[in-house]
Formats: sequence, structure tokens, C-alpha cells
Amino acid sequence: MGTSDPYPVSLSSLHFPSAEQSLSQTLASLRRSALSVSNRLRSIEADARFVHEVVDHYDLPLIANERCGSWYIPPDSKAGSAYFKSTDGHTGQWDFSFRRLNLQILPVARDHGGCIIVDSTRRGKLMPDALSKTVPIWCAVMNRALFPSQTAYHAVQFPPDYLGPSEESQIERRIDGFVQALKALKLDIEALRESLGRPIKIAWANRSYLYPADLHKGDGYNLFVLCSASKRVHGAEMSEGGYIQGAGDDSESWAHGLTPPVFWENKSALLATDEEELPDRIQELMAKQRSQKTDHQAIRVAPTQNLYISRTSSLSTDSDGYDLVIDCNASPQASEGNAKRLNLGCGSAKLGSRDLRKSLDQVKTFVNTTLLSNPAQSLLVTCETGKDLSAGALLAILCLFYNDDGQFVGLQSQQYMDKQFIRQRLAWIVTSKHDVNPSRSTLQSVNAFLMQRPDY
Repeated sequence: MGTSDPYPVSLSSLHFPSAEQSLSQTLASLRRSALSVSNRLRSIEADARFVHEVVDHYDLPLIANERCGSWYIPPDSKAGSAYFKSTDGHTGQWDFSFRRLNLQILPVARDHGGCIIVDSTRRGKLMPDALSKTVPIWCAVMNRALFPSQTAYHAVQFPPDYLGPSEESQIERRIDGFVQALKALKLDIEALRESLGRPIKIAWANRSYLYPADLHKGDGYNLFVLCSASKRVHGAEMSEGGYIQGAGDDSESWAHGLTPPVFWENKSALLATDEEELPDRIQELMAKQRSQKTDHQAIRVAPTQNLYISRTSSLSTDSDGYDLVIDCNASPQASEGNAKRLNLGCGSAKLGSRDLRKSLDQVKTFVNTTLLSNPAQSLLVTCETGKDLSAGALLAILCLFYNDDGQFVGLQSQQYMDKQFIRQRLAWIVTSKHDVNPSRSTLQSVNAFLMQRPDY
């Protein structure tokens, strides 16, 4: 057979230019299939069954660590929400959040002898950093600040054989600083102590262990059970027969807008829907949910008697029941000629935060003009989420016009405002409306405005 023969004569002469690319595409396709919406919803359902077993064992109410935790708790079983960030437990970044104080779970724990905080994490980890470090840091701060004489509860309670001794020691050294910073907020420590009632003891619940196995709620403490809902998966998703660890995590990237309440309300129908039809089915359910009238109830910011915050209602613009309204997102043209309403026209996300910085002079003038003549008027501040820009605008108002007792006293000098003073006022907002979460950009905008040099 000559050298010009067109047929391969050995295995080494075989060449498939597209084989490597095809294999890569096939593996990517298989992974996408394993991470399908259907598999995620079935995995969430399976993990929710484990959470129910933990409830049966401890007989304590369920608190979702948002946003992931709510996927694993049917709404009628959910006693509340917490906001413990995993990033506050990342190595070297251990922190106690003053934007999310989570004081709303204190009375739940007092009334029931504790609670179960539910969260999850993605493939490879036994539990999220929020449960292994952030919540233990928070519990240690609460125990030391509220029960200074009960030193048996002052040490940070860590999961067994999980962190190295060096990391545990570094975390422990930060706690007293967090306690002092919490006290500097000038919150009513005695009221918080009564709200919690007893110190906190921690247990952990996951698919590998319940620890300590014999620990139950007791007379001398409130038991916080930190429950990681998902089974730990070491290999690729394709090896688990469709099961996805931490399936509820990062739902913005896979859920097509589906929310936990709508999932649980329509669970059977969704699980019976073919994968190809799920996006359209979800859109139908979410459109139906949006069409139903929802009550965006405003929350009063204590200790003031007249400042309120809420999400902007898409169903009404008349804001019945409030004398004055500041809407951070609505068009300024829509409020022209209305002396009782100010629309700022801010955008969304970081753009909105920058817009707010440019609008705070208008807020300052509006409040000074309207409330100075009648401080008893109610003022509602809204934005599209009720959590970010509205909180920033309210923070500026509290700093500029209200004293330490929450009384309107007119425009105050900005000369002596610092970050600690602003943080104290922010604490009023986050303890009144627990899901408030002003972005770093929003807080930077407010700080820059409030701490600018006064003009003389």
C-alpha cells in the first residue's frame, strides 16, 4: 500500500479534529442537565424533609437565613427570617454586621426556648460559613453584651472539629471589640436582655451529625440549632442522580423569577411540569402572584413617632394615611406642584445610590420646609424594594432633624456628625424594619453628604 493511500493504516494516524470540542460540549450539556430547574426543585423538596426531621427532634420554630433558607421552609412553618452573611465568616474577614443586627429573632427564641436557623451551601462543604462562624460570632456578642455576669456562655461556640485552633483564636480575640461597638449604638440593652430572656447555647444539625446529640432546650438557656439543610456532595452533580447540594442558593441565576412562597404554594404542579415547560409555567405563576393585591405595610421607625418606611406600592400612588411622602424612584415630574410629595427619580442599584447622593439636598429642603411648621405630620419614605434607597434617605433625615429621643428638633449642624453618630441612627432603622439592607454604595452616599464640610 503506497504512501499516498487515502486510508489510515494505524490507530495513531486517526485524527478527529472536533472530538475534544465535542467531548467538552457534551460534558457541559450533561452538567447543565444535572443542574436543571426540575432537579433543583426536587432537591429542595428532599432537603426540606430533613429540616422537618430536625424540627421533630428539637421542637423549635424555624428561622430562615435569607435568602437561601426560605426555600427549605414552607411558609406556614416559617417563624421568621434572619440575615447572617457568609462573608462575615470568611477567613480573615470575621465580622459582626451593624447593617443587619437580627434582633427580631430574640423574642422568638425567648417565647419558644430557642429556634432552628436554616441555611445551606453549595457542593463540597458541610455547612455555610454563616452557620459555622457568623452566627457563633453573633451569639457570643449577644451573650457578652446582654448577660455580662454569665461568663459560662461568653466563649465563642464553634462546630466540633471544623475550624483550626488558630482561626478559632483569632475570632475569639475580636468579640470584645464587637461588643463595645454594639454598646456604642446606645440601644436599650436592658430591653434587649428582656427580649431574649436567657443566654444562647448552640447546637448543629446536618446530614453528618446532630451535635451535641443529647442537647435539648433547657431552663437556663435558649437553644439555637444551626441547621444546614443539604446533603454534602463531594463529586460532580452528575454523580448524584439529580440531587444538587445547596439547590436553593443563588436563585437569581436559575429560578426564572420563582420565589419560595410561590414554589411551596404550587409545589405539586411545578414538580409535575416538564423541564422545557417550566420557565413559561413559572412566569404564569409569578404574573398571577403579582396581579394579586399585596399590602406593602409601612413600618414606623422608632423612637420617632412620625417617620415611616415601606416598599413603593405598584397599585396605588395616593399613599393614603400619610401627610408627606418621599418616593426615591418615582418620576420628579409626577410630584411637581404637590407640596406634600417629593419624587427623587433615582435609578436602581449603584446608579440609584449615586442619584440619591445628588438628591439629598432636595430631601433636606423638603423636610425642613414641611415638618418645621408642623412636626406632628407623618412622613412616609419609599423605594422600589423598601430596603435600600428609602433607608438611605431616612437615615439622612434622622441625622439632620431628630435628637437622641427621636424628637424632631429642626435642622441640626452637620459639623459634628461622624460615622459612629450615623451608625447609631441606622440602628433605629434596622431594628424597626428587619429586612432593611442599605447597600454599601447607599451608605457611602449618605456618609459623604452628612460629613461634608458645612458652608459658612
